[in-house]
Amino acid sequence: MVLMLPVTTMGIAVGVYLRTSDFEREEALIHLIALAGCDAVKNVAPGPFLTGGPGYHPRNDPDGDGVACDTIAAAPVADAVPQQTGTRPSRTVGTAKFVRP
Repeated sequence: MVLMLPVTTMGIAVGVYLRTSDFEREEALIHLIALAGCDAVKNVAPGPFLTGGPGYHPRNDPDGDGVACDTIAAAPVADAVPQQTGTRPSRTVGTAKFVRP
């Protein structure tokens, strides 16, 4: 009986969310599933999802263009390989700077 407590709590929370959400019932379910990520929501509904609509979460929009779960184009290979010049290659991540010895 104690083992069913998390399942019961989750069922109650989803039911309350569906009743109090601004979205319709199906849209609210898509919005909840999108919290798990793009792979989960693409199995349920076709994307992409626009800002303010059901299924849009900022963490599913890595490029910040207002469209979540859209396909991300791969960067050209030439940009991924550092060019050999007379100086040491370096890269920065945030405020840290990494220099190759």
